[in-house]
Amino acid sequence: MKAFVLAAGAGTRLRPLTRNIPKPMIPILGKPALYHTLNNLKKYGFDDVCINLFHCPDSITDYFENNYMDIDINYSLEKKLLGTAGAVKKREKFLDETFVVMSGDGLTDINLKKVLEFHKKKKALATIVLKKIEARFEYGITIAGKDGKVKKFVEKPKWNDIFADTVNTGIYVFEPEIFKYIPKNKFFDFSMDLFPLLLRNKKKVYGYVMDGYWTDIGNIFEYKKGVFDALDGKVKIDMPCCKKKGSYISKYAKIDKSVKIKGPCFINDNVYIGKNVIIDPYSVISKNVKIEDNAVIEKTIVWNGSHIGKGAKLSNTIVGYEGKIPNGITLFDSIIMS
Repeated sequence: MKAFVLAAGAGTRLRPLTRNIPKPMIPILGKPALYHTLNNLKKYGFDDVCINLFHCPDSITDYFENNYMDIDINYSLEKKLLGTAGAVKKREKFLDETFVVMSGDGLTDINLKKVLEFHKKKKALATIVLKKIEARFEYGITIAGKDGKVKKFVEKPKWNDIFADTVNTGIYVFEPEIFKYIPKNKFFDFSMDLFPLLLRNKKKVYGYVMDGYWTDIGNIFEYKKGVFDALDGKVKIDMPCCKKKGSYISKYAKIDKSVKIKGPCFINDNVYIGKNVIIDPYSVISKNVKIEDNAVIEKTIVWNGSHIGKGAKLSNTIVGYEGKIPNGITLFDSIIMS
């Protein structure tokens, strides 16, 4: 089966984290978000996947060249952004059967088998996967009848537009016939352009309300939420570390006996943690990180290769790749990039 993963966004709402990497390569407990997306596709039999590229494309191609996933991955490089639908139109010849489109910056364990069964049962041209959430105003709102048929769609509405609690997850199932409605070599968006066009033409567009977990990691708040939800086990993803007393700790981490660890937390391979360090709940320590004596880490995400100095205190902070935190510094609600 075939799928298309949208990974060309510049990730402006996640800056400065996305200054040198595309949004889908933001790490979620040891693996990029894009890895988790592909792993879920593989789980449900999608073994032929196209990924579109734009911002820092080499970071994606290099990663998956060195991290084999047992699926065929091909790439569609965009020199000029074509929008979500325009990007898919570019690979029309590849997508010659019922196919799935997923956003590379979502975190989900969606059961794609159930979505496909719904799509086939309804004989839909397009199926939009929806999720019921409480905070609604940052997402496209979709209203559907009892049979699931979509009646109205509003992309990122204002407060006075809100009329439903189901939002567009950026996960779709399409029939190849969809390409008749997408212009070639033109910026064209699913939510803003294609879905309203299909509704005006009375085409079969259905909404499937998913169970399972989904969140968009497109901004700092949602990124942290996704990471912390993964620590809580709210989303089923591939964990590289062993679970010990509510935390995920690599057997290849070197941790002094005096260290106090309060779960849930995540400590990856080749981490060094010195004497009298305190690791409080919702701390994520990635590969090759060194934490010096007497440091305190609380609700903080530390990316690969970083160094935390002696006595440093970090709370609700993100430390980017190879970040350097001086001795004795206290940081709260910060983002540190090298």
